[in-house]
Amino acid sequence: MRGYLIGLSLLLATIPVLAGPVVGELAPDFRLQDQNGKWHTQADYHGQWVALYFYPKDDTPGCTTEACAFRDDIFKFKKMNVAILGVSLDDVESHKKFAEKYSLPFPLLADIDHIAANRYGVVRNMGIKKIAKRQTFLIDPDCRIAKHYEKVDPDVHSEQVLSDLRELMTADAQ
Repeated sequence: MRGYLIGLSLLLATIPVLAGPVVGELAPDFRLQDQNGKWHTQADYHGQWVALYFYPKDDTPGCTTEACAFRDDIFKFKKMNVAILGVSLDDVESHKKFAEKYSLPFPLLADIDHIAANRYGVVRNMGIKKIAKRQTFLIDPDCRIAKHYEKVDPDVHSEQVLSDLRELMTADAQ
């Protein structure tokens, strides 16, 4: 049995971890439903900036802080023509309750099959359960990754994203 477990461990160690896209690459496509059952794809946002943020779980402290900060800054993002899209592995019904409870004015996308999270390299295995890592991708109007946040502090993330978007948009305009 011990030999079997060692062999299995060695085999698992050779399986590559799915890496997400890097800055400059095309953003992986997705087709996901939001809290109202509406379907969204990456192509729907061609021509505008997108802040695609992955988060672990609806209605948990850090996720609520992050979502409410994006909500509170929504007019700043809209003025810049930036779409905010939240994604977790929770289902549509969970997203609906979360969005209604906190009056979230942007789509929360349900990735119950982990397809988008795998394409973006953000799936975290928690034993028998999987969650999305708290990471954000800024996607430019040409659907390319402009910035990737691997470490996110929910308390300051929305302001950080706004600041970086201003800088990226200024650089694009030159």
